[in-house]
Amino acid sequence: MRTADIIMKKRSGEELTEQELQFLISGYVSGAIPDYQVSAWLMAVFFKGMTPAETGLLTRLMMESGKVMDLKDLTGPLVDKHSTGGVGDKTSLILAPLAAACGAKVPMMSGRALGHTGGTLDKLESIKGYTIKASEEDLKRIILDAGYAVIGQTAEVVPADRKMYALRDVTATVESIPLITASILSKKLAEGADSLVFDVKCGSGAFMKTLEQAEILAESLVNTGTAMGRRVIALITSMEEPLGRMVGNFLEVEESWNCLQGEGPDDLMEVTLALCSRMLMASGICGSSDEALELCRRKIANGEGADFFRKNLVAQGGDWEWFKAACGSWRAPVKAEFRASASGQISEIDAFRTGMCALSLGVGRNRADDPVQPHTGLHFLKKRGDAVKEGDVICEVFALNETDAAGALDKLDALVSIAGTAPVLPSIIMKEIGA
Repeated sequence: MRTADIIMKKRSGEELTEQELQFLISGYVSGAIPDYQVSAWLMAVFFKGMTPAETGLLTRLMMESGKVMDLKDLTGPLVDKHSTGGVGDKTSLILAPLAAACGAKVPMMSGRALGHTGGTLDKLESIKGYTIKASEEDLKRIILDAGYAVIGQTAEVVPADRKMYALRDVTATVESIPLITASILSKKLAEGADSLVFDVKCGSGAFMKTLEQAEILAESLVNTGTAMGRRVIALITSMEEPLGRMVGNFLEVEESWNCLQGEGPDDLMEVTLALCSRMLMASGICGSSDEALELCRRKIANGEGADFFRKNLVAQGGDWEWFKAACGSWRAPVKAEFRASASGQISEIDAFRTGMCALSLGVGRNRADDPVQPHTGLHFLKKRGDAVKEGDVICEVFALNETDAAGALDKLDALVSIAGTAPVLPSIIMKEIGA
């Protein structure tokens, strides 16, 4: 079997066999097949696509390219959630302890920030002492102690994806639905979850800009995951403005803690509760969305969701006393205020530009090895639909220096719009697939 023949076959739009895909994936992981040939194959897939059967095979073979975690000895349903990425999206930090409080076991393998989108791991690592490195035994111990664990991808788990994603990033082949599907699902299946919930973001701050694109990806994730024996639900949610009021690593952890205290912004809580309720339904804990939503709200009201957050923080090495003291006070040294230039209603806060503004403050990274700043970011006191008077503070900026703060204020002036009338705010939950 020759790699060149596999490339030519896909270039012609033909369906590859399991043997051909196995040859390609195993050869790439072992180093027998070079980057330049896999790059050619990726570009062929980008233009010619893959059949559902091929996508399923690719997902399984990528999952089996490394260690598959065995968590079957943990009691309780194993369920996880994955977001395709957005700005201010800290739902994982809230729904993981909430789902655990409701009786689920949540093994969560998360990622880091890249470009304008935030990363769950960077947010959690802003907590003093918190570690996201864990072996399979560590993972089991943390889940037993706290109901959930949040870890990074290890070298042993899905090495095919780790190598291939880096190659996709530099060959302009990221935006391929089959490749996105296989990348996401191979990692989620390797971590041991029995059921999965996907938050497919749609809008200016999302990877999928249109509802049509988001639907195609959501259906691919649901259909492929279901064919592999998992219960899968996907929600398509709007990402036209930042989710919640805070954008920044520690800022978003702090806001998540506030949400678990019953003090969450409406938009953030709407998405979080919708996703968590689907996790409870997918895992069989609840039989309806109404039952699941009521259980989630009760666990917030009685403090159990917050208690599981604390248990996890301690179980993963975090300094609880430091965290309590840092909430509300740990900020980058330079504070600036972005004020309304006119009276009216806020009609737009562009999510993508907000993400780029936060990136300029050091919240995210342009390259995988860039450092991030834990205590810089943005705090929106006003959101879309809110009335403002000229001079009102719309957003607080926390920066390392005056130059960064001034640049962020200029960017905010371009991304926030004020109109004379209230905007029509569409539903943030756009569509459900796989229920």
